Amino acid sequence: MIIRSKAPLRLGLAGGGTDVAPFSDMYGGAILNATISMYATAAIQARNDGKIILNSLDKHERYEFSSDLHLEIDGKLDLHKGIYNRLIRDYSLNPLSFELSTYVDAPPGSGLGTSSTLVVAILGAFSEWLNLPLGEYDLAHLAYEIERVDLKMAGGKQDQYAATFGGVNFMEFFKEDKVIVNPLRIRDKYLDELAHNLVLYHTETSRLSSIIIEEQRKNVMAGNEKSLEAMNKLKEQALMMKEALLKGELDKIGDILDFGWKFKKNMANGITNPMLDEIYDTAKRNGASGGKVSGAGGGGFMFFYCPGNTRSAVIESLKKFGGQTKRYDFTQKGLRSWTI
Repeated sequence: MIIRSKAPLRLGLAGGGTDVAPFSDMYGGAILNATISMYATAAIQARNDGKIILNSLDKHERYEFSSDLHLEIDGKLDLHKGIYNRLIRDYSLNPLSFELSTYVDAPPGSGLGTSSTLVVAILGAFSEWLNLPLGEYDLAHLAYEIERVDLKMAGGKQDQYAATFGGVNFMEFFKEDKVIVNPLRIRDKYLDELAHNLVLYHTETSRLSSIIIEEQRKNVMAGNEKSLEAMNKLKEQALMMKEALLKGELDKIGDILDFGWKFKKNMANGITNPMLDEIYDTAKRNGASGGKVSGAGGGGFMFFYCPGNTRSAVIESLKKFGGQTKRYDFTQKGLRSWTI
């Protein structure tokens, strides 16, 4: 018997960074994101030999342990171990024996929410196997707590909810970790056109998002006016993006992305660098009307809105930077799990 699950990665179209505490606690955050056809997957096979095997297929890491109530957090697949430890504790389980294999379609540090989506996928597999009473909000919040509280990994709240719910969502963030997910009913033709015009480009670099996020947090706590203004403008951007998508005013999206990019760079140092600026400027010179770096910034994926028939020219212009353009579609479904 094999228990499988999959959860989609996401593009943060607007409002990125406003889901990070303490800003979301003090001022409230707003984000618009959409899941895409790139996934984190997990598979569990029960064992009866008293062993736990953790296997990350994309990272080429495999570890074997004796079944126990707690696995040491030591830098070796800590996400996998952190989930196991939390479930054993919360549900008063006896030690389990199993093999857990995972795979993520994008590398760490890519800006597509890979680590949080992986947590959701693993939780989905365990929930299917153990028949845990977890609704969508419960599972997303548990994923957030494991990553941010238990393992003390810096970051926001949007990724766990995007992976769990799927689709295009306008999300609101409040104090005490309250999150409201508002699914948007976007016409298929608008989503198809958006996927065609929105070029996803991997810079072939990665970044440690925790450094950028920590500086962003410090700026909020210090009352840095430039940083706070940027975050409030990004909340406005989320509302602008929501209206444009619902009305099908796709030609406004590039300008909305460009508006957000100008302010996002003011949130913290390291969000951009000379190479990313050159990539962005090159895309705009060749027809893109706007874009952004995905996630916290500093590297990973960027995406650009290319109106009309400018897509090919933009892709061609980016080849000199040595990165890769990634094909994708928007998805409507979030976390799924099943037993074979």
